[in-house]
Amino acid sequence: MTSAFPEGFEALDPFVDWAIPTEKARYAKRVSSTMDELDAFYDVAFPLLKNGTERLEKTSMEDISEPDTRLLWLFCSLVTVAFSVEAWRQPKVPDSGPSSIDAIVEPAV
Repeated sequence: MTSAFPEGFEALDPFVDWAIPTEKARYAKRVSSTMDELDAFYDVAFPLLKNGTERLEKTSMEDISEPDTRLLWLFCSLVTVAFSVEAWRQPKVPDSGPSSIDAIVEPAV
């Protein structure tokens, strides 16, 4: 079976649905997920963040491969999930009511 991610990041394959290209969609997935789901994703992805960052820093954005693009998007999701896991222990921002994030422009990849 071929991995959706670059070599060395095969452990992320069960979480390929976190490789989400837009901030709004990443936020929506976070708030619709359970803490068990967020913890499972975080526990696998966070230890790979340093190696993934080093890999992506060496990657040209002009000709980035699909596996590297998925890796980038997945780590963007990790950033979106981190505070929920590390601080709040809930998917939504505490005491925020029906707030939402509306990105006007997404970064180009």
